[in-house]
Amino acid sequence: DSPESVRWAQIPYSVVDQPAHRALATQVARESIVLLKNDGGMLPLSKKSGTIAVIGPNADDWRMLLGNYNGSPADPVTPLRGIREAVAEGTRLLHARGAELADSVSETLEQEAVRAAQQADVVALFLGLTADMEGEEMNVQIDGFRGGDRTRLDLPASQEHLLERIVALGKPTVLVLLNGSALAVNWAQSHVPAIVEAWYPGQAAGTAIADVLFGDYNPGGRLPVTFYRSADDLPPFDDYRMEGRTYRFFKGTPLYPFGFGLSYSTFGYRNLRTNAETLRAGDTLTVRVDVTNTGTRAGDEVVQLYVRHVGSKVERPTRELRGYKRIQLKPGERRTVELPLAASSLAYWNPGTHRWVVEEDSVQIQVGASSADIRVNTTIKVRP
Repeated sequence: DSPESVRWAQIPYSVVDQPAHRALATQVARESIVLLKNDGGMLPLSKKSGTIAVIGPNADDWRMLLGNYNGSPADPVTPLRGIREAVAEGTRLLHARGAELADSVSETLEQEAVRAAQQADVVALFLGLTADMEGEEMNVQIDGFRGGDRTRLDLPASQEHLLERIVALGKPTVLVLLNGSALAVNWAQSHVPAIVEAWYPGQAAGTAIADVLFGDYNPGGRLPVTFYRSADDLPPFDDYRMEGRTYRFFKGTPLYPFGFGLSYSTFGYRNLRTNAETLRAGDTLTVRVDVTNTGTRAGDEVVQLYVRHVGSKVERPTRELRGYKRIQLKPGERRTVELPLAASSLAYWNPGTHRWVVEEDSVQIQVGASSADIRVNTTIKVRP
């Protein structure tokens, strides 16, 4: 439609870009960031870290912050800028690109990055993908990608080479990933002490990332997809069956499971109960669990409710997410979390009768911090 006939096109940029909306962009970016690894409590970093080397092709290019179908922000904050604005006066920053996103290894770029890392007390390495590489029907013909599709799940070879070369220097290193789809960062998981998944976090990316790296924000994001170890773990793409796909049917061990995410705090679960032992078709029961912040920092926990069909007469997924709630808890604070479970959410589609069926079944209710971190469970009866 022409802009004249679309009322949204009449909103002036002064409204779109108002301070409240910028604040919302920052909030959304913070809440989406997922902490994947933090060995030895390397994070959060000190803002007085001496010299920080900010390295990588995604460190200082604002286009890397955005996915497809996006507007152009008036004041995008890259990771380098976010870190520069966050550190204490006197902290020295060094920046090097280190590699192109997907071209062959550049010795010149790598040497610049190595020199920067050698002078640093801490290295923040920004790697990943761009929407131009993994976008819909993109004209891309490089190793690991074909026309916007992924043929491998690894980082592009130039970035993987840079990663391994920088880590070999022995400096404390945090890897920050910016990407839209899952990455198989197996080597990094084994060799890098801290890994952060930042996705395409939008115009306030650098501010949000710096808030997480330096502890001004305690990360609470969770993975909405499974991170596999290899594309070889998955069936061929032209096999349309769900068998072997997603956390619901995958029988292997993923790199990072669906729903996974760490925090600078820890959380305990206890006293799972339901308001009824039997759930009948058309009804909804309430699941309650007590969650306690057992750490020393305030933080968010995402309480996740899964179900497993124990007595079903048809093939069912290994586990299915049926509810979640993100809560904020102070150190030592305990809260009872309530999650509704409707009988209709336990139905399956009968292709013979063309209707949804709530069958007589025993269903295990599982509550925990991810699909692979179930803390408490109980079993109910389901009656049609």
